Amino acid sequence: MREVEASEFVLARPPAVHRALSPAAIVAAEGTFDVAGSREDGDGTAIVASAPGVTVLLRFEERETGLAYTAEGEVGPFDHLETAVEVDPERNGSRITMRSTVSLNLPLPFADRIAAWKRRGELRRAVAELADSVA
Repeated sequence: MREVEASEFVLARPPAVHRALSPAAIVAAEGTFDVAGSREDGDGTAIVASAPGVTVLLRFEERETGLAYTAEGEVGPFDHLETAVEVDPERNGSRITMRSTVSLNLPLPFADRIAAWKRRGELRRAVAELADSVA
């Protein structure tokens, strides 16, 4: 398993950033999956995310500083996918940080490095998109 991280400063206070954060907004900002459906339940929000040939159930939960999600069931090519989005005050704005732990389900010795490389790109795209949405 590999952990990757991306962060970006945005000139908006944490409450404004938190209002813009939603499970659907995070999935859309990452750019790999489309939101095919969502439902609220006692444990948080479940998002059905889809891409050509792949459907993934993402289980979101609110945390004190943001949101976190874990992929459940069949995760396409991944053995494990877990992501946290944190919003922290910084100077006159906020820092949006996304951290993800990922493991690829391939019999290659460098598979997790490939997964981490791809995931890092998704996180960078997502924090930039989320920052733009509140700027």
